[in-house]
Amino acid sequence: SDCPPVPVSECVSICQSVCLSPCCPPVPVSDGHMDLHSVSDRPRVCVSEQAARMKKMQEEEKKKKVEFRKRMEKEVSDFIQDSSLQKKRYAPMGKIERSILHDVVEVAGLTSFSFGEDEESRYVMIFKKEFAPCDEELEWYRRGEEWDPKKAEEKRQQKEQAAREQQGSGQTDRPPSPSSNYRDKYSHLIGTSAAKDAAHTLQANSTYGCVPVANKRDTRSIEEAMNEIRAKKRQKKEGEESGGGSSC
Repeated sequence: SDCPPVPVSECVSICQSVCLSPCCPPVPVSDGHMDLHSVSDRPRVCVSEQAARMKKMQEEEKKKKVEFRKRMEKEVSDFIQDSSLQKKRYAPMGKIERSILHDVVEVAGLTSFSFGEDEESRYVMIFKKEFAPCDEELEWYRRGEEWDPKKAEEKRQQKEQAAREQQGSGQTDRPPSPSSNYRDKYSHLIGTSAAKDAAHTLQANSTYGCVPVANKRDTRSIEEAMNEIRAKKRQKKEGEESGGGSSC
């Protein structure tokens, strides 16, 4: 059956349960009723509008990135052509802008670094290859200080002087002595007086590693020993042959 028109005052409470069949004739709101077809189409309209706004925002963001990259490419190109400049510092910028600038600098063959404690204050500095910063200069920038070669050289000399003074004072001081005597510490193993007396009376053997001829049990030479061995073998062989002949 045809759906009756619903008053506006009752639409909010019953819009989820009313009939939405195509046979319902649209009723103008001016007559005190609301068109239920338009009510059911509102979620789809909102989703499509939100998607359109999101797409538009993405396109605008992409356009801004392209424009920013072109501007950075021009500034980097001007920096390279200016022979009086060795480095350039940019104002603090966001993470995306910094990444775009680093990419442009890398493509141009330069060197770039980011400095700053927090995200809002981080900035980018670019350097020409022939004027790349040393580790000491980078430490100055990380501490938030401007690089001054003269001050850096003075600090380096002060450190070297302090190190030399400390080394000199260490050589004049007395050598460190142990807090305890190792003999007392290991007295339960080596004893006290007996071990000391034995250590004093012990004498090293001057002929250690060399055996005198007088101490050798066999004083024969190698040739004499070989001749005796051959003679014994010969006697044994003759004895075996003589024993075999007598048995026959």
